[in-house]
Amino acid sequence: QVQLVESGGGLVQAGGSLRLSCAASGRTFGSYTMGWFRQAPGKERELVSAISWSGGATYYADSVKGRFAISRDNAKNTVYLQMSSLKPEDTAVYYCAADRSTRWPMQRGGIDYWGQGTQVTVSS
Repeated sequence: QVQLVESGGGLVQAGGSLRLSCAASGRTFGSYTMGWFRQAPGKERELVSAISWSGGATYYADSVKGRFAISRDNAKNTVYLQMSSLKPEDTAVYYCAADRSTRWPMQRGGIDYWGQGTQVTVSS
């Protein structure tokens, strides 16, 4: 069993930055692919970014390439999402996700564990 707890969301002006953190419980964190999804009102939950268990492979949605950076610290059981040059369209609830399969990139239907979500609001 893995529990995921996100933090770092908030309200920021367009062009600003935020860093999301996801702290995981459990001794097998290092074996999971980790990722961040987001869901805006009235829209489907979409994959924003993912990182392999070793950190050697990363994935970014086209909409965030060059602006977001994902990283992980397996010693701290934590995954991060550094978000820069934020836009109003980045406004959503951001969810941390863990996948123990070898699927790449992560698929929404194949997630083993979800966090509770953290709100990110970007004002124009």
